[in-house]
Amino acid sequence: MTSRRPVLYSFRRCPYAMRARMALAISGIEYEHREVLLRDKPSAMLEASPKGTVPVVVLPDGKVVDESLDIMRWALGRNDPENWLAPGADVFELIARSDGPFKSDLDRYKYPNRYVDVDALHHRQSGAGFLAELDRILTDQNYLFGAEISLADIAIFPFVRQFANHDRDWFDAQDWPNLQAWLGGHLTSPLFDKIMKKRDVWVEPMRAQD
Repeated sequence: MTSRRPVLYSFRRCPYAMRARMALAISGIEYEHREVLLRDKPSAMLEASPKGTVPVVVLPDGKVVDESLDIMRWALGRNDPENWLAPGADVFELIARSDGPFKSDLDRYKYPNRYVDVDALHHRQSGAGFLAELDRILTDQNYLFGAEISLADIAIFPFVRQFANHDRDWFDAQDWPNLQAWLGGHLTSPLFDKIMKKRDVWVEPMRAQD
């Protein structure tokens, strides 16, 4: 039977799922949260989205949205009470740089053993270039696109958090006071606290045998 509410498949620590949950939370959309283990993905999620990554939203009409930015835009398109979409298309260029080159550096810095012939420190330095640019953007403003929070802040923040946490002493020692304050503000925000509450893993119902 189709749910009357959207269903979200999520994993608490996944940065892509974090940003989707923040958009869903701020939009006020009611949905069914299904926390999953990535090492034991439920068959219902895989049937909806065979690529097997989170987040995945299954809408009441059966439509599947399985890219985090698309989920954010879908949620904010229905209700955007803090005007996260206000800066317009410019936010997506910055997000694309975060999701592309910066995320590539982040993965190779944090998980060098997953790749062939990778120098983790080289990728830390490369990623630091993007972080230094964010720090400069934040010199005279609280958020990436001005005085108010936007989609860009929420979409990029979880990946900056992940980069920082890999070696927090190193990150804190960098001359990035604006970026560090920006990150700290997100980490202590009521919204982030809300979406990071621990949940029990969703137990998939047994299916009737033919």
